[in-house]
Amino acid sequence: MSFRVLVDDNYHYMDESQRWTQGEYATYAEALAACTRLVDLCLDEGYAPGKTAEALYGYYTMFGDDPFIVEVSDSPDTSSGFSAWTDAKTRCEELCSRPPPQSRQEGWNATEGRTPAGRDAQTRAK
Repeated sequence: MSFRVLVDDNYHYMDESQRWTQGEYATYAEALAACTRLVDLCLDEGYAPGKTAEALYGYYTMFGDDPFIVEVSDSPDTSSGFSAWTDAKTRCEELCSRPPPQSRQEGWNATEGRTPAGRDAQTRAK
């Protein structure tokens, strides 16, 4: 059994012709990590210091990549339980509650603090 990550484009909502395959993974954890990386990259593009979580989430739902996982098998049920929108909403709240970097050189990176399984280490501790 393997897991395929497919990506829809929020800008082209419900247009399957815009769907692309990100990759295929041996484990669900690897596929999940690929999905959360894609969400983080989109959030990184839309983030600016001072932007609210609501504004960043609005940006994501309009323009971000919407990855999802399908199990590669003969089973008709291919749902994984991962929701990019739910993940993005949580990440927006986490990222926008951080203090902004002291300088532009310090930059900002949405993936900072992520574990390979795709969850923020501080959130998992709660």
